[in-house]
Amino acid sequence: MSNNNDTVSETSKTTIDKAIENAHAVFQEYKQVKTAERILFLQNIAAEINAIKPLLIEVTQRETYLPTARLEGELLRTTNQINLFANLLQEGSWVKAVIDIKQDPPSDIRQMQIPLGVVAVFGASNFPYAFSVAGGDTIAALAAGCPVVYKSNPAHPQTSVMVAACIKKAAEKTGIPQHVFSIVYGASHQVGLHLVMHPLITAVAFTGSFNGGKALYDAAAKRKTPIPVYAEMGSVNPIFVLPEIMQQQATVVAEKIIASNLQGVGQFCTNPGLVILTEYAGTDNFVEASAALISKTNAGSMLTENIHQAYSSGVKKLAEKETLHLAAQGLSTVAPQAAVPHLFVTDAANFLTDENLQEEVFGPSSIFIKAADKAALFNIVNHLHGQLTATVWGTDNDLAEYATLIQLLEEKAGRLIINNVPTGVEVTAAMVHGGPFPATTYSGATSVGTGSIYRFTRPVCYQGFPQFLLPGALKNENPLKIWRLVNGSPSTENI
Repeated sequence: MSNNNDTVSETSKTTIDKAIENAHAVFQEYKQVKTAERILFLQNIAAEINAIKPLLIEVTQRETYLPTARLEGELLRTTNQINLFANLLQEGSWVKAVIDIKQDPPSDIRQMQIPLGVVAVFGASNFPYAFSVAGGDTIAALAAGCPVVYKSNPAHPQTSVMVAACIKKAAEKTGIPQHVFSIVYGASHQVGLHLVMHPLITAVAFTGSFNGGKALYDAAAKRKTPIPVYAEMGSVNPIFVLPEIMQQQATVVAEKIIASNLQGVGQFCTNPGLVILTEYAGTDNFVEASAALISKTNAGSMLTENIHQAYSSGVKKLAEKETLHLAAQGLSTVAPQAAVPHLFVTDAANFLTDENLQEEVFGPSSIFIKAADKAALFNIVNHLHGQLTATVWGTDNDLAEYATLIQLLEEKAGRLIINNVPTGVEVTAAMVHGGPFPATTYSGATSVGTGSIYRFTRPVCYQGFPQFLLPGALKNENPLKIWRLVNGSPSTENI
């Protein structure tokens, strides 16, 4: 539930159907909109959001308990990523134009990306801007040329209403078809499932829990025409601290890892929930330094009562396990929906025999695992489920000695980090925010960065086409002046 009384009525199935049908009706028109007009549309979305910034942040803070500084930073990230996609469209090579022409025997084969159709986007609770109404999923789909029907997250209903109005206003100002974006509301699972099962939906983007994402994935697979579901479902984001750095910098590294675990009351999908240590001199100092930091940390307010209840239940289950030692817990407060930080410790043998220790406890808790030697550490890696991130802390000597660790982690995570923390996902062309199942339902995609646009496109091959029928990106004279792969070589020249 929201943290205020400004709730929004649940959208009826009839209204959802109408929104999808209207979006489908304008798809052909929207996919043909000139690039310059689509760029202007995106830029205006960012501008409209900035125009209501003070009031928007006030409303969101009331709904989520998130501090003003955090919301200001996230809002900046959101508008920056909108403009990043506008720049991607301007540069143009994202369409991956490929042209192969042969004289003997004669052939003319060309390829480029085209939009899929109407996309269903599900907003996240923990990022009311960046993974919400005008977040990365929505903007990537709109940039690709896909209309969006957005399912609002009930954690911040009025925030969603306000940002949706910005998108509608931007469309009106730039002459974009009005039904290119619609928003639907509902706390029940039925709203989401009805959206996914509609035959005119061509792809789904979701950020949230494993149970929620897997339910949508299973439903989409049972459709008469199955569709891709790009569900980002979180992970425990393991951190490995190697021996030499632990001996030399135990306190410094502990401070950084614990700060990452506590950031935002632990409500990040990249929150480090597992810390794996090889038992050498300094291991106990590292655990003690981490425990000391936890023990003096106050509980913080979580986003919703449901999230708080899930965290409390998860921590209670961990505390009841005889194989775990509670090394430290934070200080209770009277703050609403307050989550008390917890730090548990166990060994490799216990971790390897309890699959439940790999389940994400969304919030400020972590499990430290002591591995007796390198072989035990590698056994832990091989046992890990798919992750969004995996982090290694080590000196150059550590990293050289444990080079195999990096190779193993490549098979487990979408983003590998050396001597830093996983929280804080930069929005760049090189970023991968994804990973093997169960972190996501499709390891070949990212939900952050410009590469996320390819979740909502597909390649089409044009063979033997006359010039007048070809899209601009594939014409001989290259009217868009974009980079293309022509007979195996990158080029911006005419053919």
